[in-house]
Amino acid sequence: MSRDYIGAIDQGTTSSRFILFDRHGKEVASSQKEHTQIYPRPGWVEHDPGEIWARTDEVIRDTLKKSGISGSQIAAVGITNQRETSLLWDAETGKPLNNAIVWQDTRTAGIVESMKDHHPFLTRKTGLPPATYFSAPKLVWMRDNVAAAASAISRGTARFGTIDSWLVWKLTGGKSHVTDLTNASRTMLIDIQSCTWDRELLSLWGLPEGILPEIRSSIAADPYGTTEADGPFGDEIPIGGILGDQQAALFGQACFAKGSSKNTYGTGCFLLLNTADELIRSSHGLLSTVAYRWKEEPVQYALEGSVAVTGALVQWLRDNLGLIKSSAEVEELARSVDDSGGVYFVPAFSGLFAPHWRSDARGIVAGLTGYARSGHLARAVLEATAFQTREMMEAMEGDSGIRIGSLRVDGGMVRNELLMQFQADILGRPVIRPEITETTALGAAYAAGLSVGFWRSREEIGKHWREDKRWLPVMNPAEREERFHFWKKAVERSKGWLD
Repeated sequence: MSRDYIGAIDQGTTSSRFILFDRHGKEVASSQKEHTQIYPRPGWVEHDPGEIWARTDEVIRDTLKKSGISGSQIAAVGITNQRETSLLWDAETGKPLNNAIVWQDTRTAGIVESMKDHHPFLTRKTGLPPATYFSAPKLVWMRDNVAAAASAISRGTARFGTIDSWLVWKLTGGKSHVTDLTNASRTMLIDIQSCTWDRELLSLWGLPEGILPEIRSSIAADPYGTTEADGPFGDEIPIGGILGDQQAALFGQACFAKGSSKNTYGTGCFLLLNTADELIRSSHGLLSTVAYRWKEEPVQYALEGSVAVTGALVQWLRDNLGLIKSSAEVEELARSVDDSGGVYFVPAFSGLFAPHWRSDARGIVAGLTGYARSGHLARAVLEATAFQTREMMEAMEGDSGIRIGSLRVDGGMVRNELLMQFQADILGRPVIRPEITETTALGAAYAAGLSVGFWRSREEIGKHWREDKRWLPVMNPAEREERFHFWKKAVERSKGWLD
């Protein structure tokens, strides 16, 4: 039986999906299931690694069952994942030593602050501004606060990983402890130039190298491992590609040329600019990160702007306030008014990420009057995403010297046409949605397919990209700047809340 499909596991912040793609990059079948968001304390966010694996197993089996496609027809599997979310497990038992600490979690603020004297060194070495966002302080917290983790580290049986490493471990029956370079670049434990685990960094954080996974290229020269025949695929399939979710979206959007960019609207919002083999150091609050590595080719880099809360704010309206019954209803509620009524919502639930990096910030609603009602709040929620994207774009252009003429967008929120029009208006430039908006999973599929020769080149997969819709700015420039001025005022009022 010929192997005519590529499988992609998309393990995100709120759900796990499995998608099968054909040779034209078209989705053939998929399944998706949410997992529990655990909030033990204010600012703490956890996931159950066992539940994540169970959901991943279920969506693979469900997709194969309803499509009628067997594992023997799949050429390779790719993985994309929420990046900085971190966990430890025991190599002997295969069991997690703690819940995974999610990228949004802020419990490590004290650890980050205690490293204040080393912040310039850390940024120079890793390309990242020290923050609760990244993996190293999470790992330190686990070592210092979870007895089972500390014991396993001292015995040498602990294994650390971001979620990609955990899934490969489970899929291969514990045979492979690996990660790719994009995920490793978010740990604050690699030298961003040599792209290897760094002894100086490990010493500074007080962490042993033995717990870390082997780093491989994103498009693997050799498979990360092979799925077990008695696992969810029912066959031995090479795991050929791994990309952190935002790098996967960049790849899926065919942004291979230097200066090409994309913005993904999911739980958070992430703007990436391809800088090719040039490592650009940010002076505007952005991240210097790995875009991908193709087998043994030179590492490709990117500038990234990361916003913690965008789609999660819509979920908050649904789950915490009950203003809507489903996330899709936010557009209808927002359209019930003509504008935001002067209301601005700064969703600094986990502090402010790019370009501010203020862990002392907290969410605020500004500009409330007796005139405001639920529609104005819904509109302010959507507009917050667009304002934060403009902040990132301005920082990115300042760092790179490259003007972004139009913006390619993807992710779940791009189906919200009110948001997309406001995004074009507040940027003053076109916003372009592709036919395939779930480009994160597609990027992982491309990486896996390229690793085994299912696809041959960037040019081949680049031909699969098709424009679906384009929004052009229609807002008066004076109004655009006035709105952005008030947004920046609201942001300043969110800072220093915990002082």
